[in-house]
Amino acid sequence: MKKISILGSTGSIGRQTLKVVEALPDRFQIVALAAGNNLDELVSQITRHHPEVVSVASPALADELHRRLATALPPGHPEPETHHGREGMLAVATHPDAEIVLSAAVGVVGLEATYQAVRLGRTVALSNKEVLVAAGELVMAGAAKSGRELLPVDSEHNAVHQCLRAGKRSQPGDAGSSSSPATALYPEVRRIVLTASGGPFRKTPLAQLSHATIDQALAHPNWKMGNRITIDSATMMNKGFEIIEARWLFGMRPDQIDVIIHPQSVIHSFVELVDGAVLAQLAPPDMRMPIQYALTYPDRVESQQVQLDWAKLRRLDFEKASTRRFPCLRLAREAMKRGGAMPCALNAADEVAVAAFLDHRLPFLGIPEVVEAVLEKTPGTKFNSIEDVLAADAEARRQAHEAVSHRASKPVSV
Repeated sequence: MKKISILGSTGSIGRQTLKVVEALPDRFQIVALAAGNNLDELVSQITRHHPEVVSVASPALADELHRRLATALPPGHPEPETHHGREGMLAVATHPDAEIVLSAAVGVVGLEATYQAVRLGRTVALSNKEVLVAAGELVMAGAAKSGRELLPVDSEHNAVHQCLRAGKRSQPGDAGSSSSPATALYPEVRRIVLTASGGPFRKTPLAQLSHATIDQALAHPNWKMGNRITIDSATMMNKGFEIIEARWLFGMRPDQIDVIIHPQSVIHSFVELVDGAVLAQLAPPDMRMPIQYALTYPDRVESQQVQLDWAKLRRLDFEKASTRRFPCLRLAREAMKRGGAMPCALNAADEVAVAAFLDHRLPFLGIPEVVEAVLEKTPGTKFNSIEDVLAADAEARRQAHEAVSHRASKPVSV
């Protein structure tokens, strides 16, 4: 039985991870949970899974959790050890019994804890994009040193991982084998292609995007996700982050990673081989499948939860991803190519800009404008430690807040 810690247990991925665990009770045990502010959900999770350690966002929430558990748990049942904030995230990520750490905390808040889990040699199932976007080189170096592979949970990277199992991977000592993205870890691969739904604005006339509302941007056609990732899907910054992630996860050069719009979200990625063959991974748009794959890897386990309905699969459409419609794709590629602090600043500025949009302080097209303004002021400094990453993140956020303030007098669609 594998023992699991979850960073971000009350978010969308965290909740679906627990559904997978509940569907396979003989295979998994929850030992630690880190949540944020959603105590209602966390109390329910604790009463169902009885973790040894939990974490919440603040001391006040920790006190409130203690009060709620006094009546929610059966008499005589021990309460979990409770932590909060940064120290709490680290306690969950480094729980001594955890064999798998599911990293699903939204934002840079999960970066340090995930990095420590990697360094300790835990198997990390990665859903937190910020980990590799902000600190890909450091995290992958830590993974290489510990000898453990990061297992992607995002449907696109999970699909690539599955397809790559059909090909040859360079072994240590082979010519050209390295953890560097400048060399080929997969010598048989010509390129990988990440698919994107195109979000709610795939067909919206460009002139109307400046008036896009929050409700429109949150109306994703295929996936049910948290607010930030849903807005990132509408701008396709989410796909830009995935390009950067793919570079680090699979050791690909930037020119080996493409994006194509596939509105049905049935094919999650393609891998094109050097002989012209193309491998594709198909599945319903349901995150329980990639979560289960990561948790059970290298085995595959029968699932009654997720199945592709071939009778409903009548067509598969593809179209080019336009950087004119989705300028965040261009910004992400530029940040990846420049490297250093640029991808970290990209993520930080986007998080601030998306929050401002959701708070009616920034128009939809103001999101890429704020991000670009921050990137223009960011040096391509190379990181030597997680402290460097966190400092660059803080500075990019400061600049992003300043850029949002400069737009405060402009009209915002509500």
